[in-house]
Amino acid sequence: MVSPDAVLDKVHQNNSQPLAIRIAARIVSYVFHPLFIPLFLALLFLYELRLFPERTGFQKTIVFIQFFVYYTFLPLVTTLLCKGLGFIESIHLRTQRDRILPYVVCEIFYFWAWYIFKNLHFPKIIVLFGLGVFLACSLGLIMNAWLKVSMHAISVGVLSTVMVIAGMWTDANYGLYIAAAFLIAGLTCTARLIDSDHTTSEVYSGIFAGALITVIANLFV
Repeated sequence: MVSPDAVLDKVHQNNSQPLAIRIAARIVSYVFHPLFIPLFLALLFLYELRLFPERTGFQKTIVFIQFFVYYTFLPLVTTLLCKGLGFIESIHLRTQRDRILPYVVCEIFYFWAWYIFKNLHFPKIIVLFGLGVFLACSLGLIMNAWLKVSMHAISVGVLSTVMVIAGMWTDANYGLYIAAAFLIAGLTCTARLIDSDHTTSEVYSGIFAGALITVIANLFV
């Protein structure tokens, strides 16, 4: 809209949701943040699906630490450093401009994680996840030139598709895990529509991009 000073500016509608709903949405947004989704998957891979039956408890802990360093610690430190050095305005990455540098740097971390998983002969589903995350980050950077696509939506799109593909690869019953992944995706995307200034197109395009790029990654694993 045009302001009284004749300046064209964006106007966001006030959130009309009840306070309790907004608080719940904020909690969901933090719990299922893109920095934490890989940790949940790591716990599932290690202790529920038991993809490393030959490894000791300490060795499994090392694998979990690898996930934490590549997907949580390094991206978080990078964002904090960018904020401290003045390269971005907010650690919440509210603008498309703020997202460019974190996207680029995180691509390096995600590529390295996939490369390590692949060359250490990790289970196929973990290699798929690593490649999917790297390609999703790359696609997110490209899409960022046109719209502020939801990072939360991209992450749950990858999560849901990885679970579906894993279910197709094995005779084991993955129904519960797939249902949980879709529930998390629905809750997270709904929370982002309530708790952020994302539009429906930014959220829908994010989950579609995450799903599509993971399907493409599956062709190369």
